[in-house]
Amino acid sequence: MKASELLVRCLENEGVEYVFGIPGEEVLDIMDSLSRSRIKFVLTRHEQGAALMANVYGRLTGKAGVCLSTIGPGATNLLTGVANAFLDYSPLVAISGQTSLDRMNKETHQYINVVEMFRQITKWNARVELPETLPQLVRKAFELAQRERPGATHIEIPMDISAAEVQGAPLEVKTTEYTIPSPSSIQKAANIIEQASYPVIIAGNGVIRRGAGRQLTELATKLQIPVTQTFMGIGSIDYLNPLAILSIDLQARGWAMCGLDQTDVVIAVGYDLIDSAPRFWNPDKRKKIIHINTLPGVIDEHYLPEIELVGEIGTTLEALAEACQRGKSSPIQGSIRELVLSELEKYREDDGFPLKPQKVVADLRSALGNDDILVSDVGAHKLWIARMYPANKPNTVIISNGFASMGFAVPGAIAAKLVHPESKVVAVSGDGGFLMNSQELETAKRLGVSFVTVVWVDSSYGLVEWKQMNKFGSSFGVSFSNPDLVKYADSLGLPGYRVSHPGELLPTLQRALEERLPSLVEVPIDYRENPKLTEKMRM
Repeated sequence: MKASELLVRCLENEGVEYVFGIPGEEVLDIMDSLSRSRIKFVLTRHEQGAALMANVYGRLTGKAGVCLSTIGPGATNLLTGVANAFLDYSPLVAISGQTSLDRMNKETHQYINVVEMFRQITKWNARVELPETLPQLVRKAFELAQRERPGATHIEIPMDISAAEVQGAPLEVKTTEYTIPSPSSIQKAANIIEQASYPVIIAGNGVIRRGAGRQLTELATKLQIPVTQTFMGIGSIDYLNPLAILSIDLQARGWAMCGLDQTDVVIAVGYDLIDSAPRFWNPDKRKKIIHINTLPGVIDEHYLPEIELVGEIGTTLEALAEACQRGKSSPIQGSIRELVLSELEKYREDDGFPLKPQKVVADLRSALGNDDILVSDVGAHKLWIARMYPANKPNTVIISNGFASMGFAVPGAIAAKLVHPESKVVAVSGDGGFLMNSQELETAKRLGVSFVTVVWVDSSYGLVEWKQMNKFGSSFGVSFSNPDLVKYADSLGLPGYRVSHPGELLPTLQRALEERLPSLVEVPIDYRENPKLTEKMRM
C-alpha cells in the first residue's frame, strides 16, 4: 500500500474524527487516501482557521485535533493556530506536506525548512524520511500531544514519501495513567492548610483538562475554602456555589484580587503560569503555595511551592480532602462575588446606547443555558467576559489566554458545534478580530453547523486603545472602518441582525440561536466603560 494509506490508517487508529485543512499538490496522495476513510475532511478557507479548529476540538475532547496543510505558505499559515495550541496547552497534531527529499538540498520552489520553523512552537516535530517509520512517528505525535502538559506536535511528510510503497500497521494506543502523591506529601499539604489563616484555591485549566471539577468542589466545600479561577479555568466550580469568587484578573487589581491580597496560603490546582502570572498575587514572595498538578511546577521566583502534589489531580484532591480536618471557614472578603454579580444585575436593564459591555454580558448569560458554550475571541470584550460571565460548568466558556491570538472565535465555534451539536454555541468577537477569520463562516454554512457570532462594534482595536489611554491619556493607530456586517452575512447567505436599541439584544440573540444556519449579530458597544472598570478595580 502507499504510505499515505498507512498514514490514514494510523490516524483512524488514534480515533481521529476530523482533519481540518486545505489541500495542495504536495498532499495529493494523502487527500486521495482520506477520501476513502471514515475520517471527515473539513475544508477550511485558511490554514490558520484549520489549526484553530483543531485547537478547540482538542481542548473540548482531550483528543488531539488534526490539521493539514501543503508546502510553504500553507505550512506558514498554520503557524499562528499551532502556536495557539502550544501555549494554550491544547492537544493538536499538525501535518504538513513537503517537496520531495531529493530537492531539499537546493533552492526549490516554495521550499523552506518547515521542521525548523515549527521547532519553537511544538512539543515535538519531525520529518518522515523513511515511509516504514510512519506508525512510530504518528503514535509519538499523538502521545506527546495528549500527554500532560498537552500541546502541539507536527509531522512533515515529503510528497515522494507519501506516494512510496510500504508495509506496516498502526501501533497499539495505550493510555497514560498518572499516579497520586505519597501519603506523607498529602499529609504535609494538609498540615499547611489546617494552619492557614485564610487559604484560597486558584483553579486553572488543568482542573478542566483532567475532569477534576467535582473533586475540586468537594474539597472546597468540606474545608470551606474560596475558589477563584484563571481565565482558562472558568467553570471549574459552579458560580452558584457561594465559595466561587469567579475569575481572577491577574493583570490588574481586579475584584477577585482582594481575596489573594489577604491569603497566606494559595492552593494552586491545575494552575498554568502562562495563563496568569504569580507576580501579581504573590508580589512579596511570602505566600505559602501548595502545587497540585500532573507535572511539577514551573520555576518562578514568585512561585516556589512549599509542597508539590504531582499526580492525577482528581484523586489527589480526594486524598487531600480525606487527610485534611480544617475546622474553620475562610469568608470571602469584600463581597467580591456579590460585586460581580450585582454589576451584571445592575446593567441588565440599562438603556444606554451604544450598549454597555455589562449589558451585553448579562444578556448573553440570559440567552444561554448551563450546557451551552461561549467562545471568546481576543480583545477588550475578552476581559469583560472573563471577569463577568458566570459559568456553571467546565468547557462552557472557551478563552485563549496563553498565546491569545485574535481571530480565534469563529473557527473555535465551528469546532465546538462539531463536538457538541446538541449545545447552543455563541462566538463573541470584536470587529477587529472578527474580520481576521470571518471567511470561516462559509465553512460553517457548508458544514451545516449553526451558531451565533456576536460582533462588538466600536471601529477600533479597543483593548490596545484602552491600554494606550491608561498609559498616555491618548490613543494612536487603532481606528478603522467596517463593512456593513449585516450585508456581509447576507452575501454569505446567512442571517444577519443589527441591534439598534438595548431592548432588542436579548430577543435578537434568542431568535438567532434558533436559526438553522450560522448567524451574525452586530452590537454597537460603548467602551467608555473600560476606564471606569479600571477605576473600580483600583478602588
